[in-house]
Amino acid sequence: MTQPLSEIARLIRSKNAGPFILTFDIVFDSKRDFQRVRDAGVLNVASFASLYRCDPSIVRFFECENALAFKFSIPRPIPQGDPGDGDMHGGQQFIPLMSIQVP
Repeated sequence: MTQPLSEIARLIRSKNAGPFILTFDIVFDSKRDFQRVRDAGVLNVASFASLYRCDPSIVRFFECENALAFKFSIPRPIPQGDPGDGDMHGGQQFIPLMSIQVP
């Protein structure tokens, strides 16, 4: 049985890390939930790059067991505030992560 990441994580968010970088945080309430997702292997550079249609070489990935969190960072496809930027603060970019299925 699988479960969406949004039902396991306490927090899934995205935000600017300056005008040229987006950062994504996935945080858990328990070590058990963190380990379940880590051991399932559904959060990694390749899966993130596929989900966000970017080259894996530009994805920075951090696994922070002491914070029960995963963090990804990528360059913004459009710099903050440039014409065509539909999300000035990067706060709406996390949505695709929510539906990742975790065994």
